[in-house]
Amino acid sequence: MAVSVATTLTVLGVLVGGWELYRWIWITAGWTWPFIVDDTSMPHIHTIVQALFRRPTSGVGDVLVIQLFHAALFTAKEAVVGFAIGASVGFLLGVVMSEWRVLQRGFLPYVVASQTVPILAVAPIVVVYLGSLNVAAWFSVAVIAAYLTFFPVAINTLRGLQSTDRRAVELMHAFAANRWRVLWKLRVPAALPFIFSALRVAATASIVGAIIGEAPSSIQDGLGGYIVNFNQYYTLNPQNLWATNIVAALLGISFFLVVVGAEKIVVRRAPEHIA
Repeated sequence: MAVSVATTLTVLGVLVGGWELYRWIWITAGWTWPFIVDDTSMPHIHTIVQALFRRPTSGVGDVLVIQLFHAALFTAKEAVVGFAIGASVGFLLGVVMSEWRVLQRGFLPYVVASQTVPILAVAPIVVVYLGSLNVAAWFSVAVIAAYLTFFPVAINTLRGLQSTDRRAVELMHAFAANRWRVLWKLRVPAALPFIFSALRVAATASIVGAIIGEAPSSIQDGLGGYIVNFNQYYTLNPQNLWATNIVAALLGISFFLVVVGAEKIVVRRAPEHIA
């Protein structure tokens, strides 16, 4: 534990030091490539941190860190629901495609093609359609998050289920195990490392989907609303947008760590590790 904390702090120190060193060199030398470095494009790290403990320019409400904390909770709600929907749909698709090759040939091209459509083009369609059904705006955002979540889970579930040792499958068949017993007792436990690798990616993708989806949904209570608002006043207070980005990154890291923790518990209890 101590080693992990020390490593994290070291990496953080290197990143902060690299940011400030890059800033100092480019400003001192007057270099303008690949972009002009100044207080607007690259604020000091301490300026960004200070912005978290000040009220926004309007001076109304709590300090920024409190506002962003509540916004992060709102976005987290959308992301959790989207993650649950997307992971469930992705897992079921992976199982269906692995069990029936005909369905795999029919579904897989469309699953892949779905990710070629930009999320910015999909989000307004989802919002308008679900809005016409009187669905809550935050749930529309959750559906958008699910759109980014299901793909890696579906593909990795399919790959994991197809990677099961053939000798183990033949042994199960020798003991007269039916298809579903082979699936749940052998193939799914063997595919857990693949599934959790996808869930780690999907967890952070759900945050991205929720933040992006909040813009066309006109939701102001989440991190997406704060990002849109602070982007309009970026030239005046760039540190506010950077501070919001940091909170969004921390939210994504927290989701990632939760999945990692769940993986350690579930995979350790898988049959191959208990025997």
